[in-house]
Amino acid sequence: MSKVYLDNAATTPMDPRVIEAMTEVMTGCFGNPSATHSLGRKARGYVETARRTIASNIGASPKEIVFTSGGTEADNMAIRCAVRDLGITTIITDRAEHKAVLQTSEELESMGLARVVFVELDAQGRVDYDHLEELATQNKGALISIMHANNEIGTAVDLKRISNIARSHSCYFHSDTVQTIGHLPLNVEEIDIDFITCSAHKLHGPKGTGFLYVNNALPIKAMITGGGQERSQRAGTENVMGIVGLSKALEIAIENFEEECQHISDLKQYMKNRLTDTIPDIEFNGDTSEDGSLCTVLSASLPPTDFNSLILFKLDIEGICCSGGSACNSGANTGSHVLNAIGANTERQAVRFSFGRFTTEEEINQAIGALQRVLEREEVESA
Repeated sequence: MSKVYLDNAATTPMDPRVIEAMTEVMTGCFGNPSATHSLGRKARGYVETARRTIASNIGASPKEIVFTSGGTEADNMAIRCAVRDLGITTIITDRAEHKAVLQTSEELESMGLARVVFVELDAQGRVDYDHLEELATQNKGALISIMHANNEIGTAVDLKRISNIARSHSCYFHSDTVQTIGHLPLNVEEIDIDFITCSAHKLHGPKGTGFLYVNNALPIKAMITGGGQERSQRAGTENVMGIVGLSKALEIAIENFEEECQHISDLKQYMKNRLTDTIPDIEFNGDTSEDGSLCTVLSASLPPTDFNSLILFKLDIEGICCSGGSACNSGANTGSHVLNAIGANTERQAVRFSFGRFTTEEEINQAIGALQRVLEREEVESA
Protein backbone atom coordinates (compact mmCIF):
# COMPACT_ATOMS: atom_id res chain seq x y z
CA MET A 1 0.00 0.00 0.00
CA SER A 2 1.40 3.38 -1.00
CA LYS A 3 1.44 5.97 1.76
CA VAL A 4 -0.22 9.35 1.28
CA TYR A 5 1.46 12.05 3.35
CA LEU A 6 -0.86 14.94 4.28
CA ASP A 7 0.78 16.04 7.53
CA ASN A 8 3.16 18.71 6.25
CA ALA A 9 2.24 21.12 9.05
CA ALA A 10 3.83 18.63 11.47
CA THR A 11 6.95 18.21 9.35
CA THR A 12 7.87 18.15 5.68
CA PRO A 13 9.90 15.63 3.67
CA MET A 14 13.34 17.01 2.90
CA ASP A 15 13.93 18.40 -0.56
CA PRO A 16 16.66 16.42 -2.41
CA ARG A 17 18.44 19.71 -3.16
CA VAL A 18 18.65 20.40 0.58
CA ILE A 19 20.04 16.92 1.21
CA GLU A 20 22.65 17.49 -1.50
CA ALA A 21 23.76 20.79 0.07
CA MET A 22 23.98 19.19 3.52
CA THR A 23 25.87 16.16 2.19
CA GLU A 24 28.53 18.45 0.76
CA VAL A 25 29.10 19.85 4.25
CA MET A 26 29.00 16.46 5.98
CA THR A 27 31.58 14.95 3.63
CA GLY A 28 33.81 17.97 3.11
CA CYS A 29 33.72 20.18 6.18
CA PHE A 30 33.95 18.79 9.70
CA GLY A 31 35.79 21.71 11.33
CA ASN A 32 34.49 23.62 14.35
CA PRO A 33 33.36 27.10 13.21
CA SER A 34 35.05 28.60 16.28
CA ALA A 35 38.47 27.14 15.37
CA THR A 36 41.03 29.51 13.80
CA HIS A 37 42.65 26.97 11.47
CA SER A 38 41.67 26.49 7.84
CA LEU A 39 39.00 23.82 8.44
CA GLY A 40 37.42 25.96 11.15
CA ARG A 41 37.42 28.99 8.86
CA LYS A 42 35.82 26.90 6.12
CA ALA A 43 33.03 25.86 8.50
CA ARG A 44 32.60 29.47 9.62
CA GLY A 45 32.29 30.45 5.99
CA TYR A 46 29.38 28.06 5.51
CA VAL A 47 27.61 29.44 8.60
CA GLU A 48 28.04 33.09 7.69
CA THR A 49 27.10 32.57 4.04
CA ALA A 50 23.90 30.87 5.23
CA ARG A 51 23.23 33.72 7.66
CA ARG A 52 23.55 36.31 4.87
CA THR A 53 21.32 34.28 2.55
CA ILE A 54 18.60 33.89 5.18
CA ALA A 55 18.76 37.56 6.16
CA SER A 56 18.46 38.73 2.55
CA ASN A 57 15.40 36.53 2.02
CA ILE A 58 13.46 38.14 4.90
CA GLY A 59 14.78 41.70 4.58
CA ALA A 60 16.94 41.50 7.69
CA SER A 61 20.54 42.27 8.55
CA PRO A 62 22.75 39.19 9.02
CA LYS A 63 23.50 40.22 12.60
CA GLU A 64 19.77 39.99 13.37
CA ILE A 65 19.71 36.22 12.71
CA VAL A 66 20.41 33.89 15.65
CA PHE A 67 20.57 30.19 14.78
CA THR A 68 18.67 27.88 17.16
CA SER A 69 17.64 24.24 17.40
CA GLY A 70 14.24 25.08 15.93
CA GLY A 71 11.07 27.08 16.39
CA THR A 72 10.37 26.03 19.97
CA GLU A 73 13.73 27.26 21.20
CA ALA A 74 13.37 30.44 19.15
CA ASP A 75 9.94 31.18 20.68
CA ASN A 76 11.31 30.49 24.15
CA MET A 77 14.28 32.77 23.58
CA ALA A 78 12.13 35.63 22.30
CA ILE A 79 9.67 35.51 25.19
CA ARG A 80 12.03 34.69 28.05
CA CYS A 81 14.69 37.19 26.97
CA ALA A 82 12.09 39.90 26.38
CA VAL A 83 10.84 39.52 29.94
CA ARG A 84 14.36 39.36 31.39
CA ASP A 85 16.12 41.98 29.25
CA LEU A 86 13.41 44.41 28.15
CA GLY A 87 11.55 44.81 31.43
CA ILE A 88 8.37 43.17 30.14
CA THR A 89 5.77 42.69 32.89
CA THR A 90 2.76 41.80 30.71
CA ILE A 91 2.45 39.34 27.80
CA ILE A 92 -0.54 39.76 25.48
CA THR A 93 -1.28 36.58 23.54
CA ASP A 94 -4.22 34.32 22.62
CA ARG A 95 -5.38 30.88 23.70
CA ALA A 96 -4.81 29.27 20.28
CA GLU A 97 -1.06 29.90 20.20
CA HIS A 98 1.47 27.10 19.88
CA LYS A 99 2.40 25.55 23.22
CA ALA A 100 5.91 26.97 22.83
CA VAL A 101 4.31 30.38 23.38
CA LEU A 102 1.49 29.47 25.75
CA GLN A 103 3.40 27.26 28.17
CA THR A 104 6.40 29.57 28.20
CA SER A 105 4.21 32.57 28.97
CA GLU A 106 2.26 30.70 31.64
CA GLU A 107 5.46 29.49 33.29
CA LEU A 108 6.79 33.03 33.48
CA GLU A 109 3.49 34.06 35.06
CA SER A 110 3.68 31.23 37.60
CA MET A 111 7.14 32.50 38.57
CA GLY A 112 5.76 35.98 39.13
CA LEU A 113 7.82 37.45 36.29
CA ALA A 114 5.04 38.52 33.94
CA ARG A 115 1.27 38.66 33.79
CA VAL A 116 -0.47 36.98 30.84
CA VAL A 117 -3.62 38.44 29.28
CA PHE A 118 -5.51 36.95 26.36
CA VAL A 119 -6.96 38.68 23.33
CA GLU A 120 -10.34 37.41 22.17
CA LEU A 121 -10.75 35.23 19.07
CA ASP A 122 -13.84 34.71 16.94
CA ALA A 123 -15.24 31.32 15.90
CA GLN A 124 -12.75 31.12 12.99
CA GLY A 125 -9.78 31.88 15.23
CA ARG A 126 -9.41 35.45 13.97
CA VAL A 127 -7.96 38.01 16.36
CA ASP A 128 -10.31 40.70 17.67
CA TYR A 129 -8.17 43.71 16.73
CA ASP A 130 -10.33 46.13 18.72
CA HIS A 131 -9.81 44.04 21.84
CA LEU A 132 -6.09 43.84 21.10
CA GLU A 133 -5.99 47.63 20.86
CA GLU A 134 -7.79 47.85 24.18
CA LEU A 135 -5.33 45.48 25.86
CA ALA A 136 -2.35 47.34 24.40
CA THR A 137 -3.79 50.62 25.65
CA GLN A 138 -4.15 49.19 29.14
CA ASN A 139 -0.70 47.56 29.14
CA LYS A 140 1.74 49.93 27.49
CA GLY A 141 5.19 48.42 27.05
CA ALA A 142 3.82 44.86 26.98
CA LEU A 143 5.02 42.05 24.73
CA ILE A 144 2.41 41.09 22.12
CA SER A 145 2.94 37.49 20.99
CA ILE A 146 0.56 36.37 18.24
CA MET A 147 1.36 33.78 15.60
CA HIS A 148 1.26 34.63 11.90
CA ALA A 149 -0.99 31.68 11.05
CA ASN A 150 -2.36 28.93 13.24
CA ASN A 151 -0.72 25.53 12.88
CA GLU A 152 -3.96 23.57 13.46
CA ILE A 153 -6.62 25.56 11.62
CA GLY A 154 -4.60 27.81 9.29
CA THR A 155 -6.23 31.13 10.22
CA ALA A 156 -3.83 34.00 9.52
CA VAL A 157 -3.46 37.45 11.05
CA ASP A 158 -2.52 40.84 9.63
CA LEU A 159 1.01 41.34 10.95
CA LYS A 160 1.17 44.97 9.82
CA ARG A 161 -2.04 45.81 11.67
CA ILE A 162 -0.78 44.19 14.86
CA SER A 163 2.56 45.95 14.45
CA ASN A 164 0.79 49.30 14.16
CA ILE A 165 -1.17 48.58 17.34
CA ALA A 166 2.01 47.53 19.14
CA ARG A 167 3.98 50.60 18.14
CA SER A 168 1.11 52.96 18.92
CA HIS A 169 1.27 51.81 22.55
CA SER A 170 5.03 51.30 22.94
CA CYS A 171 4.62 47.51 22.92
CA TYR A 172 7.07 44.91 21.66
CA PHE A 173 5.88 42.42 19.04
CA HIS A 174 6.82 38.74 18.64
CA SER A 175 5.22 36.44 16.09
CA ASP A 176 5.62 32.69 15.79
CA THR A 177 6.14 32.46 12.02
CA VAL A 178 7.23 28.82 11.98
CA GLN A 179 4.32 27.76 9.75
CA THR A 180 4.46 30.77 7.43
CA ILE A 181 8.08 31.47 6.46
CA GLY A 182 8.33 30.29 2.88
CA HIS A 183 4.54 29.98 2.60
CA LEU A 184 3.27 33.54 3.18
CA PRO A 185 4.94 36.85 2.26
CA LEU A 186 7.15 38.02 5.13
CA ASN A 187 9.69 40.84 5.06
CA VAL A 188 10.88 42.63 8.19
CA GLU A 189 11.70 45.74 6.15
CA GLU A 190 7.97 46.08 5.53
CA ILE A 191 6.73 45.00 8.98
CA ASP A 192 8.04 46.69 12.12
CA ILE A 193 8.48 43.65 14.35
CA ASP A 194 10.87 42.64 17.11
CA PHE A 195 11.02 38.84 16.88
CA ILE A 196 10.07 36.19 14.32
CA THR A 197 10.86 32.47 14.38
CA CYS A 198 11.65 29.75 11.86
CA SER A 199 12.09 25.98 11.88
CA ALA A 200 13.75 24.38 8.85
CA HIS A 201 11.69 21.19 8.89
CA LYS A 202 8.50 23.10 8.11
CA LEU A 203 9.81 24.09 4.68
CA HIS A 204 11.44 20.88 3.45
CA GLY A 205 14.63 21.35 5.43
CA PRO A 206 16.21 19.35 8.27
CA LYS A 207 14.86 18.88 11.78
CA GLY A 208 16.78 20.38 14.68
CA THR A 209 17.62 23.71 13.04
CA GLY A 210 15.92 27.09 13.02
CA PHE A 211 16.50 30.74 13.72
CA LEU A 212 15.25 33.68 15.71
CA TYR A 213 15.15 37.10 14.10
CA VAL A 214 15.91 39.73 16.75
CA ASN A 215 15.46 43.38 15.84
CA ASN A 216 18.94 44.88 16.05
CA ALA A 217 17.70 47.71 18.28
CA LEU A 218 16.99 45.30 21.17
CA PRO A 219 19.56 44.62 23.93
CA ILE A 220 18.90 40.88 24.10
CA LYS A 221 21.35 38.60 25.92
CA ALA A 222 21.83 34.86 25.59
CA MET A 223 19.32 32.37 26.98
CA ILE A 224 21.80 29.50 26.58
CA THR A 225 25.20 30.39 28.01
CA GLY A 226 28.62 28.77 28.08
CA GLY A 227 30.23 30.03 24.90
CA GLY A 228 30.57 33.04 22.63
CA GLN A 229 28.85 31.60 19.56
CA GLU A 230 26.23 33.60 17.65
CA ARG A 231 27.85 36.84 18.82
CA SER A 232 27.36 35.66 22.41
CA GLN A 233 23.59 35.38 21.90
CA ARG A 234 23.37 31.57 21.82
CA ALA A 235 26.14 29.38 23.19
CA GLY A 236 26.98 26.01 21.64
CA THR A 237 28.87 24.73 18.62
CA GLU A 238 26.88 25.56 15.52
CA ASN A 239 25.06 22.83 13.61
CA VAL A 240 26.84 23.64 10.34
CA MET A 241 25.13 21.08 8.12
CA GLY A 242 21.71 21.94 9.57
CA ILE A 243 22.27 25.66 9.08
CA VAL A 244 23.28 25.06 5.46
CA GLY A 245 20.16 22.92 5.00
CA LEU A 246 17.96 25.63 6.50
CA SER A 247 19.48 28.26 4.23
CA LYS A 248 19.04 26.09 1.13
CA ALA A 249 15.44 25.22 2.06
CA LEU A 250 14.50 28.89 2.50
CA GLU A 251 16.32 29.86 -0.68
CA ILE A 252 14.34 27.27 -2.69
CA ALA A 253 11.05 28.35 -1.10
CA ILE A 254 11.62 32.02 -1.92
CA GLU A 255 12.82 31.33 -5.47
CA ASN A 256 9.67 29.33 -6.24
CA PHE A 257 7.33 31.24 -3.95
CA GLU A 258 4.49 32.26 -6.27
CA GLU A 259 4.40 29.02 -8.25
CA GLU A 260 4.52 26.84 -5.15
CA CYS A 261 1.91 28.85 -3.24
CA GLN A 262 -0.45 28.63 -6.19
CA HIS A 263 0.10 24.88 -6.47
CA ILE A 264 -0.63 24.32 -2.78
CA SER A 265 -3.59 26.74 -2.73
CA ASP A 266 -5.14 24.90 -5.66
CA LEU A 267 -4.72 21.57 -3.87
CA LYS A 268 -6.30 22.93 -0.69
CA GLN A 269 -9.31 24.26 -2.57
CA TYR A 270 -9.60 21.03 -4.54
CA MET A 271 -9.65 18.99 -1.34
CA LYS A 272 -12.15 21.32 0.29
CA ASN A 273 -14.46 20.98 -2.71
CA ARG A 274 -14.07 17.18 -2.83
CA LEU A 275 -14.77 16.84 0.89
CA THR A 276 -17.86 19.02 0.60
CA ASP A 277 -19.16 16.93 -2.30
CA THR A 278 -18.33 13.61 -0.65
CA ILE A 279 -19.44 14.37 2.93
CA PRO A 280 -22.34 16.86 2.77
CA ASP A 281 -22.44 17.44 6.54
CA ILE A 282 -18.75 18.26 6.81
CA GLU A 283 -17.62 21.53 8.42
CA PHE A 284 -14.30 23.36 8.33
CA ASN A 285 -12.40 24.90 11.21
CA GLY A 286 -10.84 28.32 10.95
CA ASP A 287 -10.85 30.87 8.18
CA THR A 288 -10.45 28.87 4.96
CA SER A 289 -10.62 31.84 2.58
CA GLU A 290 -7.64 32.41 0.30
CA ASP A 291 -6.81 35.79 1.85
CA GLY A 292 -7.44 34.83 5.46
CA SER A 293 -5.63 31.53 5.82
CA LEU A 294 -2.46 29.57 5.32
CA CYS A 295 -2.57 27.60 2.07
CA THR A 296 -0.87 24.55 3.59
CA VAL A 297 -3.52 23.75 6.23
CA LEU A 298 -7.13 22.54 5.98
CA SER A 299 -8.94 21.46 9.15
CA ALA A 300 -12.14 19.51 8.58
CA SER A 301 -14.71 18.60 11.26
CA LEU A 302 -16.45 15.33 10.42
CA PRO A 303 -20.09 14.53 11.19
CA PRO A 304 -20.57 13.17 14.74
CA THR A 305 -20.13 9.39 15.05
CA ASP A 306 -19.69 6.80 17.78
CA PHE A 307 -16.13 6.10 16.64
CA ASN A 308 -14.59 9.60 16.49
CA SER A 309 -11.47 8.58 18.35
CA LEU A 310 -10.72 5.79 15.85
CA ILE A 311 -10.94 7.79 12.63
CA LEU A 312 -7.28 8.85 12.49
CA PHE A 313 -6.19 5.30 13.36
CA LYS A 314 -8.36 3.85 10.61
CA LEU A 315 -7.09 6.39 8.09
CA ASP A 316 -3.55 5.38 9.03
CA ILE A 317 -4.43 1.75 8.30
CA GLU A 318 -5.66 2.94 4.90
CA GLY A 319 -2.24 4.51 4.31
CA ILE A 320 -3.28 8.13 4.93
CA CYS A 321 -0.92 10.13 7.16
CA CYS A 322 -2.70 13.13 8.68
CA SER A 323 -3.41 14.51 12.13
CA GLY A 324 -6.30 15.95 14.11
CA GLY A 325 -8.01 16.35 17.40
CA SER A 326 -11.24 17.23 19.11
CA ALA A 327 -12.55 19.92 21.39
CA CYS A 328 -12.71 19.11 25.09
CA ASN A 329 -15.84 17.18 26.04
CA SER A 330 -14.84 15.86 29.46
CA GLY A 331 -12.67 16.72 32.39
CA ALA A 332 -10.36 13.82 31.58
CA ASN A 333 -9.86 14.73 27.93
CA THR A 334 -8.36 18.17 27.43
CA GLY A 335 -8.67 17.89 23.66
CA SER A 336 -7.14 20.37 21.23
CA HIS A 337 -6.49 23.70 22.94
CA VAL A 338 -6.91 25.42 19.56
CA LEU A 339 -10.36 23.91 18.91
CA ASN A 340 -11.33 24.68 22.50
CA ALA A 341 -10.22 28.28 22.02
CA ILE A 342 -12.59 28.78 19.08
CA GLY A 343 -15.50 26.89 20.65
CA ALA A 344 -15.52 23.99 18.19
CA ASN A 345 -18.27 21.37 18.36
CA THR A 346 -17.16 18.73 20.89
CA GLU A 347 -19.14 16.01 19.09
CA ARG A 348 -17.10 16.28 15.91
CA GLN A 349 -13.70 14.80 15.14
CA ALA A 350 -11.34 17.23 13.47
CA VAL A 351 -8.87 16.03 10.87
CA ARG A 352 -6.05 18.31 9.75
CA PHE A 353 -4.87 17.78 6.21
CA SER A 354 -1.74 19.75 5.42
CA PHE A 355 -0.02 20.07 2.08
CA GLY A 356 3.46 20.69 0.77
CA ARG A 357 5.62 21.03 -2.30
CA PHE A 358 5.40 17.34 -3.17
CA THR A 359 1.66 16.81 -2.57
CA THR A 360 -0.31 15.73 -5.64
CA GLU A 361 -3.96 15.78 -6.67
CA GLU A 362 -3.88 12.00 -6.95
CA GLU A 363 -2.87 11.75 -3.30
CA ILE A 364 -5.81 13.91 -2.32
CA ASN A 365 -8.13 11.66 -4.31
CA GLN A 366 -6.71 8.65 -2.48
CA ALA A 367 -7.27 10.36 0.87
CA ILE A 368 -10.86 11.25 0.01
CA GLY A 369 -11.54 7.68 -1.05
CA ALA A 370 -10.03 6.30 2.13
CA LEU A 371 -12.02 8.66 4.34
CA GLN A 372 -15.20 7.78 2.51
CA ARG A 373 -14.53 4.06 2.99
CA VAL A 374 -13.84 4.50 6.69
CA LEU A 375 -17.03 6.46 7.29
CA GLU A 376 -19.20 4.12 5.22
CA ARG A 377 -17.72 0.98 6.81
CA GLU A 378 -18.28 2.26 10.32
CA GLU A 379 -21.80 3.40 9.48
CA VAL A 380 -22.64 -0.12 8.31
CA GLU A 381 -21.07 -1.74 11.39
CA SER A 382 -22.95 0.66 13.70
CA ALA A 383 -26.29 -0.05 12.05
